[in-house]
Amino acid sequence: MSQQSLIAKNQNKKDSLELVFKNNKLLALLCGEFDKNLSLIELAFSIEIISKGNRIILRGGVDRIAKARLVLQTLYAHIEEGQNIEFGDIDGLIKMADEQKNPNLKDKNDNRIIMAKIVTKKAVIKARSATQNIYMNSFENQELVFGIGPAGTGKTYLAVAHGVKLLIGGKIDRIILSRPAVEAGERLGFLPGDLKEKVDPYLRPLYDALYDMLEPEMVERYIANGAIEIAPLAFMRGRTLSNALVILDEAQNSTQMQMKMFLTRLGQNSSMIITGDPSQIDLPRGEKSGLLQALDILKNIQGVSICRFSEKDIIRHELVGRIVKAYNNQSEKH
Repeated sequence: MSQQSLIAKNQNKKDSLELVFKNNKLLALLCGEFDKNLSLIELAFSIEIISKGNRIILRGGVDRIAKARLVLQTLYAHIEEGQNIEFGDIDGLIKMADEQKNPNLKDKNDNRIIMAKIVTKKAVIKARSATQNIYMNSFENQELVFGIGPAGTGKTYLAVAHGVKLLIGGKIDRIILSRPAVEAGERLGFLPGDLKEKVDPYLRPLYDALYDMLEPEMVERYIANGAIEIAPLAFMRGRTLSNALVILDEAQNSTQMQMKMFLTRLGQNSSMIITGDPSQIDLPRGEKSGLLQALDILKNIQGVSICRFSEKDIIRHELVGRIVKAYNNQSEKH
């Protein structure tokens, strides 16, 4: 029998698997109210899940049962560790189970999925897709990381979380968050208010992420003493940034000259995370994106990691993923 025929036969085979859990109270949390968590997993893998006492029975295709088992055992392990289970955790594990061929996603005993996580003052932030897992692990191993892909994939949010972790852990002295203020161009002087009031609207998403991870008074204190600095890209010129994590968001709207300038700001004991969506370039006509150029020039450079997200990695709301996919399909037709 050929390998392809064997695979097809295995996929069509129906099977049953019984999982036994030690603690009924924890199992109830795993199942969710009215077994809603089990229903999500059932629907995702097109299998049947039956809960009886301290047992869960899985029925369906062998491969799909194996994926559901990984999700259930990982969720139960998280509950044992005192973590709450949210829809995003379940959705993320379902996506990651589909990538179980990646050896970096499973533990040695092959009974749970390894999820990268970032611990901040207010939250434990876990990877919710295989790409997020790779992205978060890259923070620890590379000096320059690119997160490329559509909105809602967590590129900026995870970068800021990593910065907060390093800052509160004493690994760096400051976080520097930057964005190109494209809509205002070089005409910030025409906007009302002082410099902070002029550029804040363009940097608001960075503030939002910070407030999710730190208490408001701590954010304000860090900003006041310079431990967290939020500034437009144009104000990075001429600086050398040491003992810092430097994040450039919306990098698709940087010019080629700005991107080169930004990349050469890297100082001792510093690292950079650059995020952007090449499908959302708002530069004036004729101006080329510095992000696209940098991705081409630096793709084979040691110390650089490029993580590419897709609509499959969107974690905001499932409808957002469908909207992005629909727009991408429309773009491909024209």
